[in-house]
Amino acid sequence: MHEQAATSAIPADTITAAPPSGTSADEERLRLVVEAAPSAMIMVNEHGVIVLVNSECERLFGYGRAELLGQPIEMLIPQRFRAHHERYRGAFLASPDTRAMGAGRELFGRRKDGDEVPIEIGLNPLRTDEGLFVLASVIDITERLNAERMARVAQANTLRLSILDSLPFSIIATDTDGLILAVNPAAERLTGYSKQELIGRSSLIMHKVEELEKRAAELTQESGHLVPANFQVIVTSGSHNPVDEGEWTYVRKDGEQVPVNLAITALRDQAGQVNGFLKVAYDITLRKRAEAYIQHLAHHDSLTGLPNRTLLLDRLQMAIRLAQRHGARIAVLMIDLDQFKRINDSLGHLVGDQLLLTVAKRLEARVRKIDTVARLGGDEFIVLLTEVVDCESLVPLIGALTRTITTPMLLGEHELVITPSIGGCLYPDDGEDPITLLKNADVAMYYAKMTGRSNFKWFTQLMLREPEEKLALSTALRRAIARNELDVHFQPVVSLKNGRVVGVEALVRWSSDTDGPIPPDRFVPIAEESGLIAELGERVLRTACFHGAAVNRRLGRELFVAVNVSPRQFHHHNNLIDTVKRALKDSGLKPEYLELEITEGVLMENPEGAIDMLRTIREMGAAVVVDDFGTGYSSLSYLTRFPVDKIKIDRSFVRDLDIDAADAAVINAIIAMAHGLNIRAVAEGVETQQQRRYLYGRGCDQAQGFLYSPGVPADELLATIPQIEAMIGESAQP
Repeated sequence: MHEQAATSAIPADTITAAPPSGTSADEERLRLVVEAAPSAMIMVNEHGVIVLVNSECERLFGYGRAELLGQPIEMLIPQRFRAHHERYRGAFLASPDTRAMGAGRELFGRRKDGDEVPIEIGLNPLRTDEGLFVLASVIDITERLNAERMARVAQANTLRLSILDSLPFSIIATDTDGLILAVNPAAERLTGYSKQELIGRSSLIMHKVEELEKRAAELTQESGHLVPANFQVIVTSGSHNPVDEGEWTYVRKDGEQVPVNLAITALRDQAGQVNGFLKVAYDITLRKRAEAYIQHLAHHDSLTGLPNRTLLLDRLQMAIRLAQRHGARIAVLMIDLDQFKRINDSLGHLVGDQLLLTVAKRLEARVRKIDTVARLGGDEFIVLLTEVVDCESLVPLIGALTRTITTPMLLGEHELVITPSIGGCLYPDDGEDPITLLKNADVAMYYAKMTGRSNFKWFTQLMLREPEEKLALSTALRRAIARNELDVHFQPVVSLKNGRVVGVEALVRWSSDTDGPIPPDRFVPIAEESGLIAELGERVLRTACFHGAAVNRRLGRELFVAVNVSPRQFHHHNNLIDTVKRALKDSGLKPEYLELEITEGVLMENPEGAIDMLRTIREMGAAVVVDDFGTGYSSLSYLTRFPVDKIKIDRSFVRDLDIDAADAAVINAIIAMAHGLNIRAVAEGVETQQQRRYLYGRGCDQAQGFLYSPGVPADELLATIPQIEAMIGESAQP
């Protein structure tokens, strides 16, 4: 009787109202069997007409026996299935077969009152002399389906509870008044309350009052009507569509606060009415820590933990606003550590990092809580000072900062002393925005470094003119090189043992048509920065070689010619070697009488590369000289690694050796160390007889300076050399 069920189907064009004929005993026996059956029994003929029913059939379908007999079987089938049922008749009757109860599909019968009832049917075809009959056994399976449905619901509830209990999310169900109805184990773990302590209590037990007030204000603004800071916050949030989700703070039973992600949703009945709320939360402590760490990295230096440029700019902008409001000043100090690169390269980045950390801690300890110490990168630090009166009021602090940085620090096996160059500027005097203030502090720091390092300079507007002057000087220098306007002078180098001139140092000179003589310490750095040094260096080298060879020929003896090599030239290995080879070949100067002078800093920048370069120079036959020796860091320990022929003691030690015992001690150590390594020592800047005698007494090999002669043009050199030797005499005794 289902739309796809197989039931007996007998055409209804001939309807028989009486049971099939047979012996009275057989008929009575059949009737008794059918009547005694516990299920509804219906017999139809081959036309689909009901010919026999029992009382169970009457009870099931609500019809009397008289109402059923002689009626088509379709009267017991819902209207929507009848057409299909009629089509199915022929197929079944053409090949009738017994179908046991439960073998078919579940069907629906139609009662007299129009209600449908789920049924199950078994079919038995009967062949008699009167024709084919089908006996159908029908049972009501309503109770069975209900039981199965209840079992499925129970199973689903068990599964649902199992899922809720195993979820790592805190789940709290409330009624519409906010009283807790149910919680899962995760909610107990998150809140610290037991299930018994939570059920029946307000779900606001774990909420912070200030968060409820904040959310209530937000919802009031969004909705346009007042939302009180009580459970109505949850009601309004949960009534959103889709689910309201955000970050909250749960307060545990022990008072600990836990950041959570909370989703609030309304529970609705079948009519769509809200009958409760569900609060699903999970702990986001780790996520918040990760976010805080990422935020910290975005605004702080990864090594020192100090504010970086981004955070510094924010604080500087805030300090400017406060200063504007109160008519106050602020100061920006730019601090650069002198010779830090040499320490970093010579002792390694680990020591360099430890040094930076030490400096950062010292600076923080010296300033107030309202001030800021930041690191811009490398060895540059910024100190932002608020509530400043004037420049003079900061003098003690700047002195204290300098002293705290220069205090010796023990880093592993190394005791280091480092000095700062500091530049400063004031708001609003020297700038009214963060970028300008930082730029001007940097300019002042540059001036402090250029005027001798370990120094402090306040920014002045005059400092901004230097870039323009440098550009003009660079342009003029380029033009002077192109016009061959630069000259080379030669300063004699004297042997302290016998008083004879043994060599000369080539010194570049520039006399501008408009500005007159320009000292090398002004235009050589410009040549380095502008890239002109390579061309300038090549011209000086070639000129020195040609004049040196000519002087040697006319003098009748061999003097060495010393030529300074710039860092840029030195680092361009192949270009320098090719230039030297061409200059020697074209001038005729013997390679053994050429000395190439390099600064100690060049060696420190790339020790391994420098060693290869120095070996190549010596393989050509030229000598290697380290100029300005003693001004670099770790010179004594590193000198043993380099193939060096001569070192030149820096003039700063020679100048004060008469009055400074420390300088004398350094000179003694340098000379002794050099001789121990079979390296000659040359003293620069010798100006007095006392200096000459001291150096002679300590075994220094050679000397140069104004005591003997300044640098002179090549055409004066032949006359100058005899004058020097005559002044000293043939004896090497002082």
